Amino acid sequence: MNHSVVVEVTLRPGIADPEGATIERALPALGFAGVANVRAGKLFRLDVEAASAEEALEKARALAERLLSNPVIEDAHVRLRSS
Repeated sequence: MNHSVVVEVTLRPGIADPEGATIERALPALGFAGVANVRAGKLFRLDVEAASAEEALEKARALAERLLSNPVIEDAHVRLRSS
């Protein structure tokens, strides 16, 4: 059975985020005042073949830890994708 999974990868708190800082500095020039603490990340959508939703989430967690993120500086959050 196929399960749709989302993996969100973000930098851990305290890790510098130059991409987020660049976006934040550009916002006032684009007319977006009052926006702060911008952090950039990555979002992956996957279809995982597994017997159950829990098994699909476990596969996605393992994939996130081994390939999609750097566990030293990033956190990976895995969830089922809602329709």
